[in-house]
Amino acid sequence: MPELEIFSASHLHEFASRVFQHFGVPAPDANQAADILVLSDLRGIDSHGIARLRSYVSMLSIGRINPRPNIRVVRESLSTASVDGDNGLGLVVGPKANAIAMDKADHAGTGWVAVRHTNHYGIAGWYVLEALKREMIGWAMTNTTKIVAPLWGAEKMLGTNPLAIAFPGLEEPPIVIDMATPAAAFGKIEMAIRTDKPLPDGWAIDRDGNATTDPHAMVNGGAMLPLGADREHGGHKGYCLGALVDLLCGPLSGANWGPFTPPFTLDHAEPPRRVGQGIGHFFGAMRIDAFIDPTEFKQQIDDWIRTFRATKPAPGTTGPLIPGDPERLAEADRRITGIPLVPAVVEDLRFVAQQTGVAWE
Repeated sequence: MPELEIFSASHLHEFASRVFQHFGVPAPDANQAADILVLSDLRGIDSHGIARLRSYVSMLSIGRINPRPNIRVVRESLSTASVDGDNGLGLVVGPKANAIAMDKADHAGTGWVAVRHTNHYGIAGWYVLEALKREMIGWAMTNTTKIVAPLWGAEKMLGTNPLAIAFPGLEEPPIVIDMATPAAAFGKIEMAIRTDKPLPDGWAIDRDGNATTDPHAMVNGGAMLPLGADREHGGHKGYCLGALVDLLCGPLSGANWGPFTPPFTLDHAEPPRRVGQGIGHFFGAMRIDAFIDPTEFKQQIDDWIRTFRATKPAPGTTGPLIPGDPERLAEADRRITGIPLVPAVVEDLRFVAQQTGVAWE
């Protein structure tokens, strides 16, 4: 296992923000983008945090991302909107669209926003945590470039297409569901390459469609598998979840979908054609008092959590986790002890510093 280096959240935040500003991203937007990246690392989702900065830099360097987008609503009703992100950073477009969903929920009870012409938006969990701050149930999802084979397919057709939903408790911590729809996020494949580790069974296939645990074989012409991997283990359910996210984020917003969704890194080939603009996001917000008394709802959430925590543990375990537990515990620890980075990520950040002139050390 490569030796880890520990960095404070404030150090990583300042570096990321200054890098974004180097490319002309306005300071408030750069700070917003850095907030999302660093929260990912704090919550233990290392694949989507500061490790992604080099990819953003590559795209900004060649003009593939607009640092100063004109984000606008192109269609709306009382409770819905379609937003065009003008090819801006997803880390900037996403928060603005998510805020529109929450503002609409304030007035109409629920708010739903589809977004097109945008880019990678970080962790889905950031957006639903924002909804919790406003005492709402939050939804967030995005499609991504093709990396996942459909059930019984042997080539990439769907993205990892993550989704998140959060429910506030009263005395207990919130339930935060934040998941990719294949067996794992692609960032975990990248981390396996960086740390020279094999993949678990059921995550990937090689270029011939055979199961593999070699992350290089997956990247070099192979594909990830949907959650469940095969039909016998529920792979059709993971495939359907990925399709659901793709359809809400793509056709509904006017973004690209499936194998036509553009790549986030220069390592991936461009799709054969365009069927929309950029990638797509979809956000939802639900005001609890539009359905039930908020205190009563939160008490029920607390009861649900305590009931499930009291489940008889499976052999060799401490018992069931509540969705969001690992991330919440990681954040509590890393805010005190710092964020561990593998050497390959530190090297990427030093490269970014060299390219931009933004001090890293």
